Amino acid sequence: MTHKRSSSFHFTIVITVSVPPSPLKPTQTAPINLLCIILCYRYSPSAPQKPTHLSSRSWQDSTLSSLKMSDSQKFQLGTIGALSLSVVSSVSIVICNKALISTLGFTFATTLTSWHLLVTFCSLHVALLMKLFEHKPFDARAVMGFGILNGISIGLLNLSLGFNSVGFYQMTKLAIIPCTVLLETLFFRKMFSKSIQFSLMILLLGVGIATVTDLQLNALGSFLSLLAVLTTCVAQIMTNTIQKKFKVSSTQLLYQSCPYQALTLFIAGPFLDWCLTDLNVFAFKYTPQVLFFIVLSCLISVSVNFSTFLVIGKTSAVTYQVLGHLKTCLVLAFGYVLLHDPFSWRNILGILVAIVGMVLYSYYCTLESQQKSNEVSSAQLSQAKENESDPLISVENGAAILGDSVGPKAPAWSSNKDLHA
Repeated sequence: MTHKRSSSFHFTIVITVSVPPSPLKPTQTAPINLLCIILCYRYSPSAPQKPTHLSSRSWQDSTLSSLKMSDSQKFQLGTIGALSLSVVSSVSIVICNKALISTLGFTFATTLTSWHLLVTFCSLHVALLMKLFEHKPFDARAVMGFGILNGISIGLLNLSLGFNSVGFYQMTKLAIIPCTVLLETLFFRKMFSKSIQFSLMILLLGVGIATVTDLQLNALGSFLSLLAVLTTCVAQIMTNTIQKKFKVSSTQLLYQSCPYQALTLFIAGPFLDWCLTDLNVFAFKYTPQVLFFIVLSCLISVSVNFSTFLVIGKTSAVTYQVLGHLKTCLVLAFGYVLLHDPFSWRNILGILVAIVGMVLYSYYCTLESQQKSNEVSSAQLSQAKENESDPLISVENGAAILGDSVGPKAPAWSSNKDLHA
């Protein structure tokens, strides 16, 4: 704690509170960091450091509670913003690609995805040159493996769609959530409550009713779908764990992995598209209208790719898949309302059931995270009360204890810039 005097007889009390990594935080597993507070008082030899009508213990309790609420509210706003950005950008790119593929006949989806990733990398590189984020190199092998795995998962999903019926492909996408839950339970010992499992079952049931129309099976298509589900689950789990393990932001991870994803799809894309469409992407006639929609799709993809990493980093792979099914329902509704696509009562019933599942999932996640947050707050307050007699700031324990008397002490700063996207 530092006293800084000036000619106008003011001083500033700087308090830095840093709580060590904890497995509990609203809506996700992530470190909890309390904000730095700067309290400014007018100079007075007997100026009180806390309200006179409050005891030292009550003042500490209220201060820590207000700090916790501030951090929680900021995190929740950031999460809501990431989810909203993901929904808007994903629905927008589906609309754009629908016009590009269905109307203009540009059916080279895998090659188009490689262009998306290339434009995303170039955009992030410009942002880096403008110093909008900090480059933080880390394990090169982890980045390379992660990027290549992401590229492979995208290619396998496209192959799964090409070698299976649309209904079986939708079943493949539905299988990603239970597979992710299973992998996280087995390898990361992450526990999902019965309420969460129940809400996910309702969600999957609704999406299945709305989207699955037929289940034509074949050996090659089933094998490709199995590989697509496994690689997608592992890639999305890695998106979350890498950010936590190496303490990098979603932007930093996306910037470093984009070249490997783009290169993988750029090499394999033309061949995969030829296998699926019997057409050559290099022989396609690129009219100004086609080029316009390709450029528009690539620009929207920057937001899609960024929001994907941001959402998984702030929440979890399961939550991102739940969000993906919300996008599916929105796209179906958009096609019915604006494009007058065929729609049945089965579609409407499925979307309504899926929405109920999403609402329940959000409610149970919020309820459980609040309970965990309250447990953390209680533990922090209990620790503060035990050290109440200590007038100094305990940096090692991560608890800030402000006694009745304030002595000069150098401020203890703790920064964690890497948590910001």
